[in-house]
Amino acid sequence: MAAGQTATPGPWPTKPIRWIVNFPPAGAADIMSRALAEYFGTKLGQPIVVENKPGAGGMLGADIVAKARGDAHIVMISSAASHGIGPVLYKDVPYDPLADFTHIHLVGIFPSVLAVNGTSPIGSVKELIEMARAKPGEVTYGSGGNGTMNHLVGQLLALAAKAQLTHIPYRGSAPAMNDLMGGQITALMESLPTASGYFASKKMKPLAVSEAQRAPTLPDVPTFREAGFPEVVATNWFGFSAPAGIPPEIAKRWEVEIAAALQSAEIKERFDKLGIRPGTLGAEGYTALIRSELPRWREVIKEGNIRAD
Repeated sequence: MAAGQTATPGPWPTKPIRWIVNFPPAGAADIMSRALAEYFGTKLGQPIVVENKPGAGGMLGADIVAKARGDAHIVMISSAASHGIGPVLYKDVPYDPLADFTHIHLVGIFPSVLAVNGTSPIGSVKELIEMARAKPGEVTYGSGGNGTMNHLVGQLLALAAKAQLTHIPYRGSAPAMNDLMGGQITALMESLPTASGYFASKKMKPLAVSEAQRAPTLPDVPTFREAGFPEVVATNWFGFSAPAGIPPEIAKRWEVEIAAALQSAEIKERFDKLGIRPGTLGAEGYTALIRSELPRWREVIKEGNIRAD
């Protein structure tokens, strides 16, 4: 079905389903997408083809889905970056984060984690901030891109600490982590699922997590609140979305199928190992979450005079 057409009820799916990942391989969106796509296999009657379409903080891939109005054979993992932060951070956003999508289910939530090289002498957030105050502009932190949740959490920390942390954006998590381990940047703000394996191998050292409570997979790592920065509380959220205009019965089937997948032992086990909490919000709740996040991040960006670059 061509983009822009309105879908009509009928047999579904009739061809492979395109699953757009709007971030590079190895990131949290990619990890969750491939886990779910593997779980579904051909259970829906057609294979699911995962396609990485990164760029512009997740907005490039989101725009592909937004422009496929009525196409019931394309879906995506929407996120705080593409649907909560980017639309209020960037000036020219090519889609409406609510009107151009059918939001179906919250998939997973988890914290951001501040990390340093495994051999770094920095052992706490306090020590990193003291270094930043002593050497203004010299302390850098990387993230997987401008406009991502990890970018904004780093800026929240800089504002709360009244210290200059120089943001270095990368095209995805993998090159950012490589540069941290190679010593090219001082620190990294990364999603817990993406970084967890590097903590286990001691290649990276976690300093703090961004949620109000400690992460079960990192019980010895404090929250930013415990580290002395109570303003730094944020949750990464990722959900399942399709274009606007798909038949409501297909949207409902997706909602039921995704909910069942998230409750399956297979997905729960895979998510748990990575520090991802499966989402429990269906279509109505997930849409309401996105609607509430937009003004929140608009205010944060305004107060902090935060720019995309």
